[in-house]
Amino acid sequence: MSYQITVNGESHVVAAAPETPLLYVLRNDLGLNGPKFGCGLGQCGACAASVGGTLTRTCSIALRDVGDAPIVTLEGLGTTLKLHPLQKAFIDEQAAQYGYCSNGMIMAAKALLDQNRNPSEDEIKDALANQLCRCGVHNRVVRAVRRAAMELER
Repeated sequence: MSYQITVNGESHVVAAAPETPLLYVLRNDLGLNGPKFGCGLGQCGACAASVGGTLTRTCSIALRDVGDAPIVTLEGLGTTLKLHPLQKAFIDEQAAQYGYCSNGMIMAAKALLDQNRNPSEDEIKDALANQLCRCGVHNRVVRAVRRAAMELER
């Protein structure tokens, strides 16, 4: 079957089985590297993207269930010439060690900042609590989100 989906503002027609996880379409068919395969069970957050404005574990949503909801991945937040404030803040704060979790952290932080432009430290930690990370840079991640929030306030 073929499905028409909108990813990062561009329309794509993809040929895939209806039960294909969205993550596979994003990575294999569209060549996007932001969402990562982590656990495949929707538990770690490495595959996170925005689907219809909602933070979504793309390994756990079937292509048929996306419908006409627009999808935004890490690549859709900014460009190499004009980074999104979250992307820039993660770089400036060196908020990654090995970086596999960065996609989920940034996408979860984006979902938070879309709802709350000035979150407290506790609200940031709560929003990121379900994003599994082994980096040990949690304080830097929180600082990066605060930095991006301040930039977005300008």
